[in-house]
Amino acid sequence: PSNTYLTADGAYVVIAGNSDPIYKRLMLAIGRADLAEAPEFAHNDGRAAKSGLLDAAITHWTSSLPIDQVLSALEAAEVPAGRIYSVADIVADPHYQARDMLLSADLPGGLTVKMPGIVPKLSETPGAVNWQGPSLGQHTDSILGDLGLSGADIQRLKSSGVVQ
Repeated sequence: PSNTYLTADGAYVVIAGNSDPIYKRLMLAIGRADLAEAPEFAHNDGRAAKSGLLDAAITHWTSSLPIDQVLSALEAAEVPAGRIYSVADIVADPHYQARDMLLSADLPGGLTVKMPGIVPKLSETPGAVNWQGPSLGQHTDSILGDLGLSGADIQRLKSSGVVQ
């Protein structure tokens, strides 16, 4: 079984229990020795045929614990797993900050927002953000014109608030 599972605190964890020995360790970690030792699950073809059953067993376990306990138990059992980051997790992560994976961008009108950093990080040509993009509505007339709308149609859309 390999999938993404919800935890008790609303976080998500990806778990990869693919190989025969990892599968057994996973089932023991979640308290399902019966599934770890069942002959029909000894190899991947048997597990694939009953993936719904296995996912339900794993979900039952992960949904009863907060993410940190899930990850701790899986790490102790040497089962590959990782937290699925939310946007809030990414913004708060010191590693993302240290790697400049989130950059501040000043938009027209004085608003400062976070935007993705440059990837990959290259030592001799690190890259830079030279332009944050057009202002809101800057290309509306051109795009709507390309779609065949007349100037009068565009003005009606703008005055009705449908487009900017």
